[in-house]
Amino acid sequence: MFAITLILTGLSNGFNVEAGRTVSQLGADGWFVGQGATGPFLGAAPMAASEVAKVAAIPGVRQAAAVVYTRKVVESGARRTDVNVFGASVGGPGLPTPNVGRVARASDEIEISTKLKGFKLGDHVVLAGRPFVVVGKVSNSTAVAGVPNVFLTLEGAQQVAYAGQPVAAAIAFTGTPTGPPPPGLVAIGRATARTDLLRPVEQARSAVSLLSILLWAVAALIVGSMVYLSALERQRDFAIFKATGVSTSSILGGLAVQAVAISLVAAIIGGALAALLAPSFPLPVAIDRTAKILLPVLAVLVGLIASVSGLRRVIGVDPALAFRAS
Repeated sequence: MFAITLILTGLSNGFNVEAGRTVSQLGADGWFVGQGATGPFLGAAPMAASEVAKVAAIPGVRQAAAVVYTRKVVESGARRTDVNVFGASVGGPGLPTPNVGRVARASDEIEISTKLKGFKLGDHVVLAGRPFVVVGKVSNSTAVAGVPNVFLTLEGAQQVAYAGQPVAAAIAFTGTPTGPPPPGLVAIGRATARTDLLRPVEQARSAVSLLSILLWAVAALIVGSMVYLSALERQRDFAIFKATGVSTSSILGGLAVQAVAISLVAAIIGGALAALLAPSFPLPVAIDRTAKILLPVLAVLVGLIASVSGLRRVIGVDPALAFRAS
C-alpha cells in the first residue's frame, strides 16, 4: 500500500516535472504570444513568423525565434505513435541540444525523444506523412502525459503544421525585455508556458492527486489498525506484566517501539518497491524528496497514536486475567 501511495503521488507530481523539463529543454526565457492566447503551445494564437524581427528589436532581448507547436503522428510500419512537434529557427531558442547526435539544421531533419522507441541516428521517420532523418536524441523529453516530443527546424515544422505557410505559434526569446511589446503581442514567462502544457491533463492530474490523498489515509489506517489489534490480542500478556509489577509506562514503551518498527519497515519496503515499479509505468513518475520523508514520518506518527489508543486497553486490563484458565 505504501508503494502504491508513493507511485500515485509521483504520478501527480510527474505531470509538473514533465512540463517543466520540456520548457527548460527549449532554452527560452519567455515567449511573445498573440493577445488572447493562453500560451505558446496548446493555447497559441497563430501569427505571422515575420513578427520575430519586431521582438528582436526590443531592448533587452538577446535572441528571438519564431516557434511552432502541433500534435502529429509518427508512422513506423503498422505502428502509430502520437508526438508533440516543436519547431524553431536554427540557432535560436526553441531547439534543444540533443544528448546524442546534433541539432536539426535542415527542414528534413528531426531530433526525437529517447522515449520514441525503435529509431536510431540516421533512420527515417515518417511524421504526418513526411519523411525526416533522425539527427539527434533528447533524453526523456515528453509532454502532455508521457507523449514523446520531436523537434524540427522552423521550415520543417511549418510544412507539418501549416502546409508550409510562414506562420508561427509564438516568438521565443532569451534575455529580459525592457521595452514595450509589439502591438498585438504579450510576453509570458516559463511558468505560464508550463501551465499551458499542463492544461490538457489538469483533470487527470487532479483525479490522481485525490486518489493519492485517499491512499495516504488508507495506508496510515492500516498501520494504526495493525498496532491497535496487536494490543487487543496481547491483553493476557499485559495482564501478566501488570501482575508481575511491570509499569504501564513500560508497557506503553514496548507498544511504541513495536509501532515505530512496523512503520519504518513498511515505509522502507514501500519506498524500495515504488522505486522498482516506477520505471515500468507508461507515464512519468517523479517521487520527490518531500513524499519520501513524509511517508515514514506519517507512518510513525499514526503508529504512536495507535499505541496510545492501545494503552487504554492496557490500563483497563485486570491482573487477575493472567491467572485464569485459557
